[in-house]
This record gives sequence, structure tokens and C-alpha cells, in this order.
Amino acid sequence: MQEREGFNSKLGFILSCVGSAVGLGNVWMFSWRLGRYGGAAFLIPYLLFVFILGTTGLMGEFALGRAKGKGSMAGIKEILDDKKIAGASILSIIPTLGVCGIFLFYNVVVGWVLKYFSMSVVNNFRNIDVETYLDSFLGSNQTIVWLALAITITTIILTFGVSKGIEKANNVMMPTLFLVFIVLLIRALTLPGASEGIKYLLIPKWSYLLDPVTWVMALGQAFFTVSLNGAGMVVYGSYADKSLDIPSSAFNTVFYDALAAILAAFIIIPAAFAFGLDPAAGPTLLFITVPTIFKSMAGGHLFGAIFFGSIVFAAISSTINMMEATSEAFMEKVKWSREKSVIFIGIISFFIAIPLSLNMNLFGNFSDIVTIYIAPLGTLIAAVTFFWVYGIEKVRNEINCGAEKPLGKWFEPLAKYVFVLVSVIVIILGIVYGGIG
Repeated sequence: MQEREGFNSKLGFILSCVGSAVGLGNVWMFSWRLGRYGGAAFLIPYLLFVFILGTTGLMGEFALGRAKGKGSMAGIKEILDDKKIAGASILSIIPTLGVCGIFLFYNVVVGWVLKYFSMSVVNNFRNIDVETYLDSFLGSNQTIVWLALAITITTIILTFGVSKGIEKANNVMMPTLFLVFIVLLIRALTLPGASEGIKYLLIPKWSYLLDPVTWVMALGQAFFTVSLNGAGMVVYGSYADKSLDIPSSAFNTVFYDALAAILAAFIIIPAAFAFGLDPAAGPTLLFITVPTIFKSMAGGHLFGAIFFGSIVFAAISSTINMMEATSEAFMEKVKWSREKSVIFIGIISFFIAIPLSLNMNLFGNFSDIVTIYIAPLGTLIAAVTFFWVYGIEKVRNEINCGAEKPLGKWFEPLAKYVFVLVSVIVIILGIVYGGIG
């Protein structure tokens, strides 16, 4: 039997997990939600949820992968088969289907980011009407080229494997991303009028904490921002050895993911205030508000290129994880080589995603089905399988293997009851609100 690939270091593992967690949601979704739901007040429920539930979910998914030495689909099926639970084949594939679905529509958006990065490099923001350009670009044939580029970049990285591809890429992209964010932060905070944006972010609007929607959106942001989908982090866990400190790795992943989101907010929101733009503009924040800022800013050509370059890193580091979870499941099933499997998945994904790229209604409907129903269900299936079926005491022992500070018995009810119950609530709230992630 061929020896399973693995990460070379704990740092490489953590940076890869941070890369998976830090994505487009940290930049556009967190920034406008922070702006819309009370500024600093929003941070209270968000940080509460992300550090308690995020770390719990990550520890479970890392441990599931490491315990079974397999990705989500094979690992979950093995556990369910051991207990002779009916429907194991169907249940075990749902988390992987969820992350595969996210990979398909997410790459469409990564294509948009690549397009805007190219425009920022050649200073095209000055030559277009930013507000009308997005509508003319979305759904056009141009998007197919950028979709192909997005998938090709990820495919090439994954053909090199875990240590030489995933780990090496994230070892470069993640430190660079944070350095770039710090440079952009300094520039944004020194813009005339940026102080109003800083106040907007730092002065809590406490009344928002009385609005249940604030807590719902904070829960959704926290739950999805760390890539809890029952597959992505499981496959990374399967490449970790027994000496990995899982609690520390989970905490570091959550910490740096939250830090990236907060840094992005302190770049975008003060800059929006400086140029009289809406800081709670919603998803258009990244593709209309931000280009407008760089179009108006002195030196905006340079800073625009740096900004969108960093967003490319954030996006690609996430698609690496999504594609790896999908490819590993495929490799496990058909026993093909990594190169052959990854290239096959890349080609198939491209052709499936083309209709999503050309039809925005289809794109919206597809992404809603995946993020509201399939992906959260995948998280729940993985949690129930590991915390309930596999056994919570065995889970805690697996998490504590290699841990400098082992978890106490308190973890068991937190994972078995609280986390699983919240996973159910996330699905229900997603359906009620039409998506909270």
C-alpha cells in the first residue's frame, strides 16, 4: 500500500488551514456585515461564536481525518459501516458533495477577482465606469477565460502533492497576505476622513445586540469562515501525524482567520468613509466600492494591484482546500494517481461551472442550494458521525494525542451536544433567512 502523503511541519499545516479558512468571505462578507450590524458590537457575538464553536468544530474535523488516515468520504463511511448504520454510502458522500459544490461556484468568483486584479495592474479602473462595468462583465463570455485560469492555477498546485504543493504554496501566500494587509491598513488609516470609519468600527452600537438578526449573522459568519463543511479540514487532518497539537492548531487557525477578517474591515471601511462611499454596501463592496476607492486614491494604481493580488492569494488558498477534499475522495474511490485525478477533477469542474459563469440566476440558485442545505448538512453529518457514532471519549483521546495542553472532560458535552445542536440550528436559520454563511 502506498504511504499517505503528509505535511512537513506544524507551521505548514497551520498555514494551510489558515489559507483554507481565509477566503473571500473574510474580505467582502465580514466587512459589510461588520458595517451593517453594529460595528464593534458585531464583534462580540462573532468572536464568541468563532472561538468556541469554530475551534470545537475544527478539532473534531482534524481529529476525524487523523484518526482514520482518510478524507471525509472514506472516513465517515468506515465509521458508519463499523456500526452497521444503513445508508453509509449516501451519508458519507454528502460533505464531499457540499465542498465540491462550493468549489464550482467559488471558482467563478475567483475568476472575477483575477479579472479585477489584471485590471488593477494595467490601471484600467481609471478608464471604466466602475458601477456599470460589473453588470456588463458578469455572465459574459469573458468570464469563462478567467474561470479557466482560476481552476488551472489550483490544479497545477495540487498536482505537486501535499508538502510540495499545498504546504509550499500556503507557506508563501499566507505570510505575504498578512504583510500586504498591514501595508494596506497603514495606507487606509492615513487617508483624510478615515477617522470616521475607524469610529464606525470601534464605537459599538449596542442596540444591535438586542436584534436577533445580528446574532444570527454573526453565527453564520463564524460557522462558515473557518471552513467547517465536514470535508475540507478533515482531509487536511488526514495528512497530519500523531505529534500534531490539534487544540493549538485549531486555535491558531481561528485566531488568524479572525485577524484577517478584522484587518480587511479596517482597510475597506475607513477607505470607504474617506471617499464618501457606503460601508455596508453588501457583496458589491469588493467589486464596486473598492475599485472606486482605488480609482480616486493617490497612488491607487499601485495599492489596487496590491489589494487585488492579496485577494487572489486568499481565494486560491481556499480553492486549494476545496479541490483537495474533492480530489482525495476521488483518488480513494477510483485508485488513480494524484496527477491524473486532480487534472480530471479540474477539467470536469471547469465544464460544469461554465453555465454558472454565464447565468447569474443559475449561479445564485446553485450557490444557495449548496451553502444553505448541502454544506451545513455535511458539517452536521461529520459532527454526528465523529462525536456520537465514533464515540466522544475516543474523539477526546484522539484530539489530546500530541496536545501540549490536553482537553478535559468539559469538551465532551460541548462537542456532543452544543456543537451538534448549533449545527442543526445553522441549517434551520439558513433556510429561514435564505442563507447566513
